[in-house]
Amino acid sequence: FSAGLSGLVYFCQFTRINVAELNTNQSKNCMKNKAETDQRPWGYYTVLADEADHKVKRIVVYPGQRLSLQKHQQRAEHWFVLSGEGIVTLDGERLNKKGGESVEIPRGSVHRIENQGTADLSFIEVQTGEYFGEDDIERMEDDYGRN
Repeated sequence: FSAGLSGLVYFCQFTRINVAELNTNQSKNCMKNKAETDQRPWGYYTVLADEADHKVKRIVVYPGQRLSLQKHQQRAEHWFVLSGEGIVTLDGERLNKKGGESVEIPRGSVHRIENQGTADLSFIEVQTGEYFGEDDIERMEDDYGRN
C-alpha cells in the first residue's frame, strides 16, 4: 500500500467499512471522509470520523506536553488511552491513566491531559453532543499562549 492508501484502509477499517467490498459509491464516500491530521504545539490529532451525532479523534501528546485546561459547552467527551501514561485533570481532580483505561468528560467539565512520561501518549477521543467545532473550546489555562 502507498502511505495514502494505507491511511485510507485504516480509516475505512476503523469505521467498519470492508475495503475489499467497497462499491464505487462507498469508495467515494470513504475517500471523502479520509482521515485528516492537524498539528498542535503539544502533539497532533487525526480525525477518524466526523458525523452529525459524533466526532472521533486519535490524539497524540508528546512527552512533557499537555493540552490546555478547557471546557466545552456543546459536547461531552470520552477518552480511551491506547498507549503511554497520562494525568487527566477533571474538575480539579488528578487521575492517572494508562493504556486500556478511560475517562468520561461531561459537558461543561474543566479538563486537560498531560504527558509526564518519556514516550508519546496516545488516546481516542469520542465527542458526543450537538456541535464539535474547535471554537467550542473555552480555555482557562494554556502553555502556548492561545485563547
